[in-house]
Amino acid sequence: MRLILVLVFACAVVCRAEDKATGRWQGVVSVPDREFTIVVDLQQAGGSWRGSVIIPSLNTKGAPLTDIAVNNSDASFTLKGGRSLDATFKGSFKTDGTFAGDFSQAGNQAPFALRKVGPPQLEALLRSTPIAREIEGEWKGEYEIFGAPRHVTLKLTNGEKGGTAEFVVVGRKVNNLPVDLVTQEGDVLTIDSHQTGINYEGRFDKNANEIKGTFFQGPMELPLILRRSK
Repeated sequence: MRLILVLVFACAVVCRAEDKATGRWQGVVSVPDREFTIVVDLQQAGGSWRGSVIIPSLNTKGAPLTDIAVNNSDASFTLKGGRSLDATFKGSFKTDGTFAGDFSQAGNQAPFALRKVGPPQLEALLRSTPIAREIEGEWKGEYEIFGAPRHVTLKLTNGEKGGTAEFVVVGRKVNNLPVDLVTQEGDVLTIDSHQTGINYEGRFDKNANEIKGTFFQGPMELPLILRRSK
């Protein structure tokens, strides 16, 4: 009987933790001299947690969360943006219904406070699609940001699970962007790096043998034409 009661109590604790964390959470991170709005979606499915974050001021939408841990009254998760852009949220579920704690990035901390506003709105897991053979290979281009050039190399291949890409941007340093989604619909190609909030959308012109599109980084939209590398 005692063992049964222990198991029932343990199950109740787990269920309460899941109920507390599951949902869409909205609030602000208070950094010095400003606040920025964030929306976090958390959901448990198949025994594991999924999550994503929206940061409108950074044009980050549906960026996946990693290292999600929920323990009764506490939770933590990470937004991976590469190098110094990685950010961690660690907080507790308060009696007033908020989820509050510390936002940490590059050695700096700022308080955050979120309130549940409804059920989670996680997008279905997207999968890369096969890409046309005629756009496989290496493409190069250049865009300018704040008066400084950025050189781009995009290598496209087909793998067992659809298209894959190596996306390298070279400025003062080399940035090998972690691409997690490659899709092609007609002559429109989309490359997504959700971890960095960077994506590229271009239209393949067979006659000109180029991909003409836009490089999106945060709130910035920069024209970028890619031409096949010789």
